Amino acid sequence: MDISPKTSREVYHGEAGSYHLWSAADLPMLGVSEKGAAKLFLEKRGLALPTFSDSSKIAYVLEGSGTAGMIFPGSPEKVVAVKKGDAIALPFGIVTWWFNPNDTHLVVLFLGDTSKAHKSGEFTDFQLTGIFNGFTTEFVSRAWDLPQEEVSTILNSHVDSIIVKVEDGIDMPEPLTSSSPGFVLNCEEAAFDVNVESGGRVVVVSSKNLPLVKECGFGGDLVKLDGNAMCSPGFSCDSAFQVTYITKGSGRVQVVGIGGKKVLETSISEGNLFIVPRFFTVSKIADVDGMEWFSIVTTPNPVFCNLAGKSSVLKYLSPQILQASFDVSSVDAKLFSSKKMEEADTFFPPPQN
Repeated sequence: MDISPKTSREVYHGEAGSYHLWSAADLPMLGVSEKGAAKLFLEKRGLALPTFSDSSKIAYVLEGSGTAGMIFPGSPEKVVAVKKGDAIALPFGIVTWWFNPNDTHLVVLFLGDTSKAHKSGEFTDFQLTGIFNGFTTEFVSRAWDLPQEEVSTILNSHVDSIIVKVEDGIDMPEPLTSSSPGFVLNCEEAAFDVNVESGGRVVVVSSKNLPLVKECGFGGDLVKLDGNAMCSPGFSCDSAFQVTYITKGSGRVQVVGIGGKKVLETSISEGNLFIVPRFFTVSKIADVDGMEWFSIVTTPNPVFCNLAGKSSVLKYLSPQILQASFDVSSVDAKLFSSKKMEEADTFFPPPQN
């Protein structure tokens, strides 16, 4: 199966913004893994209309800043400020809207689970305005207790729109505070879970720092790989898929699958999405300017196994097993316990000339 990285395609474009997605037809691994991915672009004063989805998601703000509204069943609207680097968990049942009050773009990435969706590998979103447009004026007028002629005028507005431009002078809801603990986690400002000098850094998004992640059933992470640094070859040993979006920079990736067969060797750059199959081993090397990515991992508490570095499983194999397995001398077998195996972990700085 083709697992090469793919860019998104635009499925909606309007004056106030656009919506882009990946589908299983574009990236077959989305269907296999039952995951989905999409991007929202909002121009100045653009409003993504109130929507709920058939999939739980994690939203990650790629560019800009703005506000988002979240309505949980039976609860008042929660308005939060969002900015670049923010991760927001969006479990089932939540209604959301997004607004950009600024001159710069607001761009939001959505990665999530489609195992219960109408289409495996693709989000299906339901705009509240569109739903009411589907009912007759009689049903809506009785539901809202309004005259049918008034309802008819309301339902004829924003037909087939998912993004609208809010006129100047209309005051939009403001967040109660500048920060929203428990609802929003800024991965650019959070403490690192891994930090290797000249190698790379990781911020893990989990229920510990973003409680709503638990309701989504999966976690995420932001990874920053320094120029020419390498991410250790490794695999998820608990049957998780890794869904990765390159947020910045470029580099190279190799994936090795069943029977030690290399199934992917290619360049990757900003805007690419790719999925690593379960138990397949992946490694990345950044180009000179470095590379960053945001991923979701499809289990709430993923466990990874590295094949190099101080946590490598090779390091803990006895020299005799290594010698026999790789058909090398006892001296060469000891190289698996080299200085790099003792000191480096997860990320390897570029070789010293």
